[in-house]
Amino acid sequence: MTSFSSPLSFLPQKWLQATDLPKEVYQHLAGYVPKIYCLGPNLNPTSEDLLAQLLLQAPLEWYLCGEDPLVGLAKLEKNNQPSQLCGHVFKVGEPTYSCRECAADPTCVLCMQCFLGSVHKEHRYRMTTSGGGGFCDCGDTEAWKKGPYCQKHEPNICDSSQEDPLANLSADMIARTYNIFSIMLKYAVDMLTWDKEDELPHGLEPPERGDTYYCMLFNDEVHTYEQVIYTLQKAVNCTQKEAVSFATTVDRDGRKSVRYGDFQFCEQAKSVIVRNTSRQSKPLRVQVMHSSVVAHQCFALKALTWFSHVIRYSDALRRILCQVGLQRGPEGDNSLVDTLMLCDSKMWKGARNVYHQLYMSSLLMDLKYKKLFAIQFAKHYERLQSDYVKDDHDREFSVTDLSVQMFTVPSLARMLITEENLMTTIIRTFVDHLRHRDLQGRFQFERYTAQQAFKFRRVQSLIGDLKYVLISRPTEWTNRLREKFLEGLEAFLELLKCMQGMDPVVRQVGQHIEMEPEWEAAFTLQMKLTHIISMIQEWCASDDRVLIEAYKKCLTVLTHCHSGFADGEQPITLSMCGHSVDTIRYCISQEKVSIHLPVSRLLAGLHVLLSKTEVAYRFPEQLPLSELSPPMLIEHPLRCLVLCAQVHAGMWRRNGFSLVNQIYYYHNVKCRVEMFDKDLMMLQVGASMMDPNHFLMIMLSRFELFHIFSSADCRKRYNRESANKDVVQQNSTLIEEVLHLIMMVVGERFVAGIGQVESCEELKREIIHQLCIRPMAHSELVKALPENENKETGMEKVIDSVASFKKPGVTGRGLYELRPECAKHFNLYFHHYSRADQSKAEEAQRKLKRQNGEDSALLPPSLPQLCPLFASLVNILQCDVLLGMLGAVLQWAMEPSGGHWSESMLQRVLHLIGMALLEEQQQLESTLDDNEVTFSFTLKISRPGEAPSTSPSILAVLETLQNAPHLEVHKDMIRWILKTVVSIKTMRERTAAAPPPERAGGWQEEMVRDKDKAERKRKAEMARLRREKIMAQMSEMQKHFINENKELFQQSLEELDASTSASLEHSPSSWDSVLVCVGPRRWRGGRGERRQVVTCILCQEEQEIRADGRAMVLAAFVQRSTVMSKNRKRPPHDPESYDPIFMHPDLSFGTHTGSCGHIMHSHCWQRYFEAVQAKEQRRQQRLRVHTSYDVENGEFLCPLCECLSNTVIPLLNGEQPGLVQWLNTTSQQIKALHSAHRKAKPTSEYPDHAHTVNPYSSSIKEMLTTFGTATYKVGLKVHPNEQDPRVPIMCWTSCAYTIQSVERLLVDEQKPLFGSLPCRQDDCLSSLARFGSACWTVSSLATVQSHFIRLLAALLPDPQVENSRCILDVDMFHLLVSLVLSYPAVHCQDSSGLSTDIAELHLLHLVTVAHLVQILLTSIPVELTMEQESGGVEHEEESVCLLYNTLRSHIGSCVYEVSSGWHLWRAVKAGILPFLRGAALFFHHLHGVPTPPELNAPGASEWEVLCAYLSLPSNLLQLFYSYQEVLEWCSHPSMRHGSCLHLSSFPRESNKLIELPEDYSALINQASSFTCPKSGGDKSRAPTLCLVCGALLCSQSYCCQTELEGEDVGACTAHTFACGAGVGIFLRVRESQVLFLAGKTKGCFYAPPYLDDYGETDQGLRRGNPLHLCRERYRKIQKLWRQHSITEEIGHAQEANQTLVGIDWQHL
Repeated sequence: MTSFSSPLSFLPQKWLQATDLPKEVYQHLAGYVPKIYCLGPNLNPTSEDLLAQLLLQAPLEWYLCGEDPLVGLAKLEKNNQPSQLCGHVFKVGEPTYSCRECAADPTCVLCMQCFLGSVHKEHRYRMTTSGGGGFCDCGDTEAWKKGPYCQKHEPNICDSSQEDPLANLSADMIARTYNIFSIMLKYAVDMLTWDKEDELPHGLEPPERGDTYYCMLFNDEVHTYEQVIYTLQKAVNCTQKEAVSFATTVDRDGRKSVRYGDFQFCEQAKSVIVRNTSRQSKPLRVQVMHSSVVAHQCFALKALTWFSHVIRYSDALRRILCQVGLQRGPEGDNSLVDTLMLCDSKMWKGARNVYHQLYMSSLLMDLKYKKLFAIQFAKHYERLQSDYVKDDHDREFSVTDLSVQMFTVPSLARMLITEENLMTTIIRTFVDHLRHRDLQGRFQFERYTAQQAFKFRRVQSLIGDLKYVLISRPTEWTNRLREKFLEGLEAFLELLKCMQGMDPVVRQVGQHIEMEPEWEAAFTLQMKLTHIISMIQEWCASDDRVLIEAYKKCLTVLTHCHSGFADGEQPITLSMCGHSVDTIRYCISQEKVSIHLPVSRLLAGLHVLLSKTEVAYRFPEQLPLSELSPPMLIEHPLRCLVLCAQVHAGMWRRNGFSLVNQIYYYHNVKCRVEMFDKDLMMLQVGASMMDPNHFLMIMLSRFELFHIFSSADCRKRYNRESANKDVVQQNSTLIEEVLHLIMMVVGERFVAGIGQVESCEELKREIIHQLCIRPMAHSELVKALPENENKETGMEKVIDSVASFKKPGVTGRGLYELRPECAKHFNLYFHHYSRADQSKAEEAQRKLKRQNGEDSALLPPSLPQLCPLFASLVNILQCDVLLGMLGAVLQWAMEPSGGHWSESMLQRVLHLIGMALLEEQQQLESTLDDNEVTFSFTLKISRPGEAPSTSPSILAVLETLQNAPHLEVHKDMIRWILKTVVSIKTMRERTAAAPPPERAGGWQEEMVRDKDKAERKRKAEMARLRREKIMAQMSEMQKHFINENKELFQQSLEELDASTSASLEHSPSSWDSVLVCVGPRRWRGGRGERRQVVTCILCQEEQEIRADGRAMVLAAFVQRSTVMSKNRKRPPHDPESYDPIFMHPDLSFGTHTGSCGHIMHSHCWQRYFEAVQAKEQRRQQRLRVHTSYDVENGEFLCPLCECLSNTVIPLLNGEQPGLVQWLNTTSQQIKALHSAHRKAKPTSEYPDHAHTVNPYSSSIKEMLTTFGTATYKVGLKVHPNEQDPRVPIMCWTSCAYTIQSVERLLVDEQKPLFGSLPCRQDDCLSSLARFGSACWTVSSLATVQSHFIRLLAALLPDPQVENSRCILDVDMFHLLVSLVLSYPAVHCQDSSGLSTDIAELHLLHLVTVAHLVQILLTSIPVELTMEQESGGVEHEEESVCLLYNTLRSHIGSCVYEVSSGWHLWRAVKAGILPFLRGAALFFHHLHGVPTPPELNAPGASEWEVLCAYLSLPSNLLQLFYSYQEVLEWCSHPSMRHGSCLHLSSFPRESNKLIELPEDYSALINQASSFTCPKSGGDKSRAPTLCLVCGALLCSQSYCCQTELEGEDVGACTAHTFACGAGVGIFLRVRESQVLFLAGKTKGCFYAPPYLDDYGETDQGLRRGNPLHLCRERYRKIQKLWRQHSITEEIGHAQEANQTLVGIDWQHL
């Protein structure tokens, strides 16, 4: 090692004296780097890092500090003032928090530590997971409106942090640092930007050079994983596994050497790779590089990470590094930082990541240099972006991604706009990249190639940068900022000008369009620019001078767009109702129309701002308002709205879906703010500056309806026209649309600047109208409201004033409901309603009015005042053209069969009349002097038409229509109109006659209203009387019917009585003397057999269940289970050799049987199942889709309820057939032993005399075999074999396990033992128990008998049975069930005539005693000082102490002493209760004995009743007097070691799913630090938490796939087999989604138990609201698991949703 340690001591000394330091350092590197790095095919990072640290980094640090670096760096750290910036760089998947109240914009985020220590955790915050990169903004005062510091980064008051950090360092230290930093940074930059593959920069040539090369494969985003893996297997003949690991590394680090050797060897691999991947696209990039070049590049990266590491010690070092990096070269050429940036797209992913991290921890953490770096970044902006657009890596691996760190800082953004003209640069760069234009210079996306589309996607990131620059509005403007902003605006208007009129459409007539035109690119552009346009308007609004200039510029551009007549525009004069106007004729149904008009829309927005900021009234002389030509302004927006109307009317059907989609987005919430809303505003702008008659005539002309309304006698003539039916229908829709548009132009005044409203009014109105459709969840509302650039809708500020929140239950989500007082604001013709919304809202509101007993007219709401600039809009309502139109429609409505008018047309006309009346009423109320009221609608509608066509006045027509029978629906509305007209006239008369009293017209309305009320009351009273009369008649008829059919009713009542008393008739004294379910005193059902008749669900035949009858079966599902397991670590057994006769008390896995309870004939079921199999075979040949069930494994869906099943259980009746008559004689044990000895002899001495006849019919036997084999196959995971001796054992354990799990469930749900189970579970348990007692009849008798002997030997040691179990290793309930169910096989050969009942009782006693001993030995807790309850149980306490001490004396020291008998007895009672409850369930279902009522109610008196039901003494210890040989158990060898004590304690706690944290972000944090266990410290992409055992797994990735039964499966699937016997419940942390898996092919997603404050789950964490654990929902998942219903749940989900079936669940 001497040669190795030498550099440490003398090198720094030598360097300090050196004259040419760079040369010395380079020499050292040239010698050592190739000796450390890249010495073979496999890189060995650990030893490389160690050597590099010793030989390369240590000398640098010695030189830097001038002493031992450990001392020197520690000194630096001590003197350093900690930065106030946190600067924590986010890992992939780490939680980030943004405050929705205080963040300057959504990119300002905090890491979890800072967030928890900040004020923001009390605010409304948003939680997301980071994509990696980016850092915590804690301590940045510009990022937060308030609370910029957390507790940790709070600045000290005394600290004057403005001082220069270099002040603390000595001058020579600064010089040394400067030297070494500049040498090493230059070295790193040179090496990373080096492009020669075979030589090195001057000074780094290695002393000796070998012929060793690497074939280096680089990452690109064009080829898929599969392509790369396939190519590598061919090129470097490696295995699939190796190729996967290569591909993963290439994807992660950006490059990987795939071959090492001499030049030829590598070159050959390169040519194969290039040849194989160049077919579809450009080939993969491969280079053959000399190993020394690769070595230096590896160390260059190491050097950059070393910089990041060293500068953490001191801000001074950071500052020197920044100086070195940004220092210009001698000829003013690029600095090192610039060089790296400009070569960004040439570097590989890993190198980019490293230097971006270095920039973030150095340049961006030092405020002074951040500014200098930002200037450089802006200078090179255009070049960097072009490189990025040509490159194919994602944005996060490009240096351009750093823009977010600089452009979002308001002060930097302003500086870059004023000094580097950044805004113009960004926009110009953007426009330059979109070169495709048409003849008018507009963008053309029509024939985009794939390459151009790819480029267009990448260019969009520029819009993101522009958004960052504009995101915070300036508070004070400088002249320079104004100048540069307006320059930027001009560039932006150029961009909009290229969009004005793009993608025009022409109506297809005759045949359908052939090719759907490309429309998405234009809309993508529009959507991306939406926020920019809004922000530019906000910037303009914040300064008067900017607003005036912007308005002028925008107007100039618009005028330029409109100069000269376009195709299809001819001048024309229109005249109607005595008015005429000169305009142009433009037929929208024949000429080009475009939906893209951003210039017009921007002007509309600015015009409204003139009114809002009052600039229009303060500086009218500076504005070109007088020069505006309103017809020009409204022309294009009007065409756009007409296009929508014509599409609604079905005139553009042949233009295909692209147009439908464009119209949809035009109105959609994402685009409407800068599209539809602005077009409407522009119409309002135009209308407010025109004669309303002219405005309406131009509108009618564009709608192509002018000819209908303009003819003098249009009211009559139009009706007689016998036009084409389609045309009539279209015109009818167009008239509705034009009326709706007029309503909107007059009535939409909730935008500040048009109406006199606050900005929140608009939002309130939006919410009210959404909630008028139906109550909505928070997320639905948010989706229905437009978001601003900060992704905020502002809803939280106003929602509580208009809605109330209703919390959700265990399912569903929380809903907002409209407050009743807000319903009066409802406007049926709200401009953002789609057709469907409108009809839903109308229905809902009418229903509400009916419920409240009001009349059903949906009146127009009262509107706010208009602003002065728009005041003239109201005159539209009283102009002659509109009155003419209204009159015409009303006139048509007089004739029911006209066919040329529609209900909704009339409804709109009435609505418009209502609006006009309200307007007039408001004016009258607000002005005192009648002469000021300019609005005289009532007078105009009272005037009849002039001669010659003396048509009646509108009012007169309404009077007539009020009673028209065909207008029943509109009656309420017409009545309200007439009433209002009367009250307005009264007001006018009164104001004319006298000074106004309080609220004119009030009493008039009151009178009318009272009349109304009285009328309604009378009607209600009539209805009530009518109802009562009908009810009386009905009850009379009923009595009559009962009298006539008296006998029938009597009979059924008597039967009812009989059945209730039947259960009581055998009750001599009290319940417990009768209801005993085991033993000789067992209850026998009312003398005769109870007949049980059931119906088959398939053939609907009834069938009695008899032993010799046809078999009836229940659909059942058998599954392996670990739900009750107390030991998940036990390795799985070998299915072939495992002997399942004894179940261990830790229940590590069992077999559970469940059923949906539906009954079929066995032959019907067989037919059904064969059909399913045949269908499956056909399906496999036809299509390769999965089904939700696996036929090869015997699965099918229950024909009735589609519940997943995999076998059937035969139904048997209660009594066991074929048993000899009952006699009660000698003791059972001797008998059993006697027969046992007899059987142990090899010869068979009992040839025929003992065989009883098998009582079951062949179909029943067949079904017994079917179910037995299925249980055996599933439980042991083996191939079916009916002869295997383990078949009956598996059936018994399944019965025992199912009963145990049901008993636990009842305890957990706090339900009584009997009477609370659903009947399907009841049936299932009865069938299981009875099946168990009959299954011996289809197995070999000797096998079952030998099982019985082995089972009994566990309790009564038998010299002839080898290695019997210690009682502590046996689960006693399983033992009891197996003994009872196997006993009939012994009994049937017994001639002594003992009853089975006696046997059952003795077996129960024996097992109970053994269980007591088990409990005393394992489960007595250390004594607690608890108060004893007084009670007469001394006898029991004494006997317990006695027994316990006897046991202690036999076993010895490992059982500690307990003195209190009361304590012991309590522990014993608690421990044995689950066993007794299980036994009661078992015997109840086996024998069908009714249950004592005390057990049907949850209560405390369970103990005595249970003991009596099981015919046990309530002091169980009395059993011991008869069984002294208990003590033999204590002599079992394993008992002597004391090794089995304290294994499982009783009662066993029910298993729960793991505890989850209250706050979801704790989980995200835990998962973000979880690394994939296989791929060396790599972050896992889909961390997934097992909810059963709490293991974190790396799901859904190649790295963690394992092989299971010959198939590759993902980590979750593999885990389910280890932890849940094939069933798993997982939480996918990044998606906030629960995953259920069963087997390899089944799975589904389930709602997670985490909800936000609005009661909604957030699957995929898209909304980012804080999530909290909902205990009820988690309990629901836990209950599904405990009930073994996971598989069933998956089955139902997959049947309901076919997409789930296609997912490869086994790869998760």
